Amino acid sequence: MKFGNTKVYNFEGAFHGMRNPMNSWDKSDSVFGIINTDYDEYSWDVLEAWIKRNHSEIEDIEEADIKYPEEVNYIDEWLMKNGILRESEDDYLADVAFIGPADMELAQRLVRSGPEHRKFLRQIMVSVDITAPLYWWKEFDTYKVGTTANSTSTMHKLASTPITIDCFETDDMIENNLLEDFVPLLEKVRTLYNTTKDKKYWKELVRALPESWLQTRTVTMNYENILSICNQRCGHKLTEWQAFITWAKELPYAKSLIFYNENDTITS
Repeated sequence: MKFGNTKVYNFEGAFHGMRNPMNSWDKSDSVFGIINTDYDEYSWDVLEAWIKRNHSEIEDIEEADIKYPEEVNYIDEWLMKNGILRESEDDYLADVAFIGPADMELAQRLVRSGPEHRKFLRQIMVSVDITAPLYWWKEFDTYKVGTTANSTSTMHKLASTPITIDCFETDDMIENNLLEDFVPLLEKVRTLYNTTKDKKYWKELVRALPESWLQTRTVTMNYENILSICNQRCGHKLTEWQAFITWAKELPYAKSLIFYNENDTITS
């Protein structure tokens, strides 16, 4: 199972809307937008806000850097790890979402209050290419609300490339498995179809295709979808769900917003 081309967007819109009910936009302490990571003091305002959360006597970030250098460095690394959504390798430009302590406190309070209060999570969007076996996709298809997937076509492209063992999910397969013997038969049928163009061979190929066949889909979801999926599939016997959860934990601010019940020292 593979995850690629992950993109996360609309943190700014989600956090702006989060403050709409109380008209409290002036209390927002986050920074969003495009910055130059090589020149801009890109995270200092937010970094200072996080330091003052624990050390109210601090007046500016320079003073904090002298008195609490390890803490400043830790928070700065946390902001960088979570806050950079996309970065250009050529010109140091990055799309960032540096979340301040006041915004994070409100966000976590809403998250813990339940789905009717954490509507802003539905506005943090994720796009990702997932390559997974058909048996996993059948379970994922349970989650239709708020998710959309565009798949590679088995119907159109099944016979266009050789069928090998690499076309199937084999990560935890037992030795001497049936698939190793079955794959050459599938390839033989594929070759017969390409040679004769007789559709009976193509249909036989579709009919016999194992559930472990790998298919790639581009999926769009939001943080609320992912939170629900991870809660419901945690501990599932299909190892692919654990791979999905591992991927989800690497999303920006995932440990603070999606896996909020787990320890995250920066926001505890």
